[in-house]
Amino acid sequence: MGANMARRLVRAGHRVVGWDRDPSLGAQLEAEGIVSVPTLEALVQALTPPRAVWMMVPAAVTSELAEQLAPLLSAGDTLIDGGNSHYRDAVDRAEALAKKGIYHLDVGTSGGVHGLSRGYCLMIGGDEQAVHRLDPIFRALAPGFDAAPRTASRSGPVGAGEEGFLHCGPPGAGHFVKMVHNGIEYALMAAYAEGFNLLRNAGIGKKQRDKDAETAPLKEQKYYQFDFPIADVAELWRRGSVIPSWLLDLTADALHSSPALSEFSGTVSDSGEGRWTILAAVDEGVPAHVLSAALFDRFESRGRAEFANKILSAMRLGFGGHHEKKRPPEG
Repeated sequence: MGANMARRLVRAGHRVVGWDRDPSLGAQLEAEGIVSVPTLEALVQALTPPRAVWMMVPAAVTSELAEQLAPLLSAGDTLIDGGNSHYRDAVDRAEALAKKGIYHLDVGTSGGVHGLSRGYCLMIGGDEQAVHRLDPIFRALAPGFDAAPRTASRSGPVGAGEEGFLHCGPPGAGHFVKMVHNGIEYALMAAYAEGFNLLRNAGIGKKQRDKDAETAPLKEQKYYQFDFPIADVAELWRRGSVIPSWLLDLTADALHSSPALSEFSGTVSDSGEGRWTILAAVDEGVPAHVLSAALFDRFESRGRAEFANKILSAMRLGFGGHHEKKRPPEG
């Protein structure tokens, strides 16, 4: 993602100096007009003050990298964190760097692997002066006004957020907005996944069901005789329905390429933002039922409910003599 952001900046006419722990990536980017350097010291020296240094690394190593960079920077420089860091870290880091006259911007960045062509949605937190100075960088990275139809009730000059980047507030604000963005992302993904799973299993009435104490009866099998073309339904919903989205576009592409999705195990990771969103909801006293359920679904997908389910089976056996049944094959 960071490499593609560097490419987008160069294509917009900016001079970019890059450092990566993988030297081979630097050599590749050199051929595309990006100056590659071997060390962080060389990176800082290659930039003209006031410098803007953008970190684009996983949250787990952001603090370490920031600690390495801070002593190399001077008053007036700006350190930017574009990764999915905790917004509280951004608040604390901005406060510490401000004592040295260094600005810190937390820039929640959404766009993924397609950002090079589509642009990046940028949610910015930090000092207004630093944000204003770096406006050309944000403008080059962002998708631009034409990336989406204008909201019907808006008119006049292009407003805040309409070009795909927004100064959301003081330090921490950008990552807070991105945190909630990713919490919503979890929920949207879960909704599509559950809906398509319902469609996939709507032919359950065609299957022979055991008649025993361990199998809930399907009273009216005639109402579950469907064999839906799932990939075609995804295409259908992309046109004229009220639930289109880029996520649906990606789902339609995946289902067309591999209807059974047999190359996936269904183990779904989370990188932290969903958890932090729920913690913020607790602190604020704000209900977040759907976002919470989506996060816990991801935990369950990784086998984290396995022991709990064994407890359930043990209790059923204990109070009613219910023995576990073998899982039926998928399909």
